[in-house]
Amino acid sequence: MKTIGMIGGMSWESTVPYYRVANETVAARLGGLHSAKIVLVSVDFHDLERHMREGDWGAVGERLADSARSLERAGAGCIVLCTNTMHKVAGAIERAVGLPLLHIVDAAAGEIARHGVRRVGLLGTRFTMEDDFYRGRLRERHGIEAIVPSEADRETVNRVIFDELCRGRVLEGSRAAFRRIMGGLVDAGAQAIVLGCTELAMLVGPDDAAVPVFDTTALHARAAAEWALGEDSPEAQR
Repeated sequence: MKTIGMIGGMSWESTVPYYRVANETVAARLGGLHSAKIVLVSVDFHDLERHMREGDWGAVGERLADSARSLERAGAGCIVLCTNTMHKVAGAIERAVGLPLLHIVDAAAGEIARHGVRRVGLLGTRFTMEDDFYRGRLRERHGIEAIVPSEADRETVNRVIFDELCRGRVLEGSRAAFRRIMGGLVDAGAQAIVLGCTELAMLVGPDDAAVPVFDTTALHARAAAEWALGEDSPEAQR
């Protein structure tokens, strides 16, 4: 079994299911007392979030590149960035180390394609919904079109992520708002919903939408475990 290198803490609330799902996947495949071999670097999200707000993505990339170098020195065989938004600086991480980065978009897209879905509604931070690093990769590498909510609804989604979910707060009012927003995406032609923020599964899931819901956290963590077991897919290594 190969060793997974995880960069977590963004937020720590969503790093917990990464560890759990990776270990559950390995245990289910191998049985007995088997668990995943994982090296984890958990960063302080406070400073990174400030750089994000200021638009200093160079600083974000360098901080996460340093984390990747630490994982490489510790014997990790791949890099798993336990967040959707920070894949905006995936290139900086890939240039810093000689390890494959298992990209979260590719892990999600493989499962989406298996369901025959070609148009999804994307929820995430405003960076994920509005910048092209995420939607562009879905479109150009996988032929999947992503649509996003209105500007006002994007603000709601972003606020709930940073002010509530990243702080461990799960509110029924926010769940109702997300159900409405997801319904609007379905009305606009989305065949499925992508939870493109690793905290969102804390709030909503398959029962909250009339179409399939893809949890990128679980899909990414499962892909990492499959890589460690030697069952890596082409999508996970692009």
